[in-house]
Amino acid sequence: MEPEGRYTLVGTVVLAVVALLTVAIVWLTGAADSIAYQTYTIYFKEQSLDGLAVGSPVKMRGIKIGVVDGYRFSNRQEEAVAVTARTDEGVPVHRGATAYIKRNLVTGIAAIEITNGPTDGPLLSKAPDGERYPVIAEGSSDIDKVATALSRLAVNGAQVLDKINTLLSDENQRAISQTLAHLNELAGHLAANKQNIDDAVQSIRAASDEFRLAGASIGQAATRADGTIASVGRNADAALKEATAAIDTLQRDASLISERVQQLSETGTLELTNVSRDVRTSADVLTTAGQRLSDPRAILFGPDRKQLGPGEKLP
Repeated sequence: MEPEGRYTLVGTVVLAVVALLTVAIVWLTGAADSIAYQTYTIYFKEQSLDGLAVGSPVKMRGIKIGVVDGYRFSNRQEEAVAVTARTDEGVPVHRGATAYIKRNLVTGIAAIEITNGPTDGPLLSKAPDGERYPVIAEGSSDIDKVATALSRLAVNGAQVLDKINTLLSDENQRAISQTLAHLNELAGHLAANKQNIDDAVQSIRAASDEFRLAGASIGQAATRADGTIASVGRNADAALKEATAAIDTLQRDASLISERVQQLSETGTLELTNVSRDVRTSADVLTTAGQRLSDPRAILFGPDRKQLGPGEKLP
């Protein structure tokens, strides 16, 4: 039984050593890092990475939250460097976050500073198509903004100096001198003709007063014209009402006359029908009488045997 106990102990120790080696290998291959860190990719194209190295700190609001894990030249973006940054898993990085290079002016050592996105937005956890890790956009530092502003200021200052030099050229200086001489000459003429100018100003004032009085008179005339126009409008309105009433009366009389004419037409038609019937009857009688008068012998001696109708006999 004693050898079997030794074998069991040896087997247990071997299994423990194998388990420890497995844990160590997993930790060395980065499994532990994937659990304790969140990895992001940052593409720097506009900023210099001078002073940045593997292990350089990654900060947010001045607090170290991770390190630079590596960098390489990107094949996706021209002249861009892809930097892989590992941050603590508990640090929330939201969508809209940007990163820039923050460099110590004395030592020249650089770090990556992350400006987080809106806190009410979703977390940046999904990698884009073709990327292994989520991508943080490149931002700009305050120093870069100041340098850009100074560059623009220098360019604008140079343009202003060029314009001033152009303005103060020899030709422009001669033109300015001539203009000043003309102004002096004009001032002398004005001083010599001061009395005439005063008289002209007085004339203008008098004309202005006359125009003002004329304007007041025109205003009064316009007021009276408004009253007259209003009176004419009222009279025209009354006349229009009277004309409307007369037209209504005329329409009623015309309707009554039309009705009476229609009644008279109907009565005349009936009477003409009766007269026509009487005339036709009289015509028939006259026709019969004419036929009888055309044969006097038949009237005197009676009708001939040939003229007798069916069933008739001579007396």
